[in-house]
Amino acid sequence: MLTPPIKISFLGTGTSTGIPMIGCDCTVCCSSDPKDKRLRSSVLVQSETTTLIIDTTPDFRYQMLRTNTRHLDAVLYTHPHKDHMAGLDDIRALNFLTKKPMNIYANSLTEEAVRRDFYYAFLETKYPGVPELNLITIDETPFMVGDLRVLPILVYHHKMPVFGFRIGDFTYITDANRIEAEQMDLIRGSKVLVLNALRREQHISHFTLEQAVDISIELAVPEVYFTHISHQLGLNDTINQELPPHIKLAYDGLQLSL
Repeated sequence: MLTPPIKISFLGTGTSTGIPMIGCDCTVCCSSDPKDKRLRSSVLVQSETTTLIIDTTPDFRYQMLRTNTRHLDAVLYTHPHKDHMAGLDDIRALNFLTKKPMNIYANSLTEEAVRRDFYYAFLETKYPGVPELNLITIDETPFMVGDLRVLPILVYHHKMPVFGFRIGDFTYITDANRIEAEQMDLIRGSKVLVLNALRREQHISHFTLEQAVDISIELAVPEVYFTHISHQLGLNDTINQELPPHIKLAYDGLQLSL
């Protein structure tokens, strides 16, 4: 099935603390460059008829407001960590506009966390105005959201299974430090790859800058953007000067068309 033209909007490109980090006066946190200001990581994917978001960060409300997003067909979750799902309560506004529940696509581990953390949305007798959610459990089987075919890609965040997603020629992977060979094969042929690159130093559950570069080169994707960036990595412009020409740091507000 052919994927329709899509637009990708980077809503946030920072790690769990965001940049600037509370109380930090490092060079990156004090930078005046807007590209060094990073909300928590999330992307919006739009075709002519379908709009979906990958993860609802603690910054979800602000991300929707600053992009003037008034409609979502679905939320796709990568995993249940708070920096990727804590903003879900603010889906209420979109429930009000559409008069229907929001479709939430998540693996069983993330679904369990949604039911636990937002328990009030699942009570038999609900308080008026709570989020209306339609949970759809996914595995590695491709699924459709409107006219968009979504292929889950299984990666690992230390020992936690996390889903990346491939939509047509666009692949988005965050919070990973291991990708098995058969899942790497699912990424090959993408025109654009987004991959996490936390910092230079080794980390227990995230790719380093060097590791992310190596994977990008191995996969031979022609256009690569790094996300889930820590203030420890360095200034946006400085890091970009070190990277191969086809690899760049993503930044909040970046838009791509495929």
